[in-house]
Amino acid sequence: MVLLSACASQPPEQAARGEVFDPFENANRGIHKFNLGVDRFLFRPASKSYVRIVPDPVVTSFSTFAENITLPGQAVDYLLQGNPKQTGNALLRFVINMTAGAFGLFDPAAELNMPPVDTDFGETLHVWGFGEGAYVELPFYGPSTTRDAVGVVFNLFSNPINFTPVRPAENIGVYAEVVRRMGDRGRFSDTVDSILYESADSYAQARLIYLQNRRFELARDDEDAFLDLYNDPYADAGTDPVSDPLLDPYEDPYAE
Repeated sequence: MVLLSACASQPPEQAARGEVFDPFENANRGIHKFNLGVDRFLFRPASKSYVRIVPDPVVTSFSTFAENITLPGQAVDYLLQGNPKQTGNALLRFVINMTAGAFGLFDPAAELNMPPVDTDFGETLHVWGFGEGAYVELPFYGPSTTRDAVGVVFNLFSNPINFTPVRPAENIGVYAEVVRRMGDRGRFSDTVDSILYESADSYAQARLIYLQNRRFELARDDEDAFLDLYNDPYADAGTDPVSDPLLDPYEDPYAE
């Protein structure tokens, strides 16, 4: 992914305009077709059966457990981002939820009004100044970018839980994440199906939704970047949609 990112760099003016950069579209569409097959014949039916058979509170608890065991890894990412406050917050949430929350099946930290945490190594690279890179679709995983793909691989190994001598099961983080994704896929089946199977171009639709959502997430803690998402389209042209007669169909042409 690092090599691909280096070989395919987006022109700065296109990046500034937030345009989609997809130089690997042909390969991505092939992987997208593969992922659709996996979803249609395996993940979709398994997920729908999972949420139909397993009681909803249990599905929620399993998802909460999957999120809680990622907290030490998120603490590492916050530390690398130079954010000690959120590092401590992630670790404190982990301790509270793993003790008072029945080994992470519940989220008592939320009841204590502790702020939620949500980060990854892709965001760490963003904080360090790495660009988004090219859009890529990963087998079994789905939409990503070259920067976030590096983050996905890094986070597989960065969670301190993976190195503890006593674990209830090998690769428990992977299993928990699969179960969490099954819960989300089953609960939001109608919405996901409308994107994947009812869109005229499911690849383009999934790409657009992913990039918009990811850019919004990364802009939350950056005021300038956040405001850029809502730029006035007339600001650069020096025109105002109310005062410009070409833009205001209700202005009296004989007023002067």
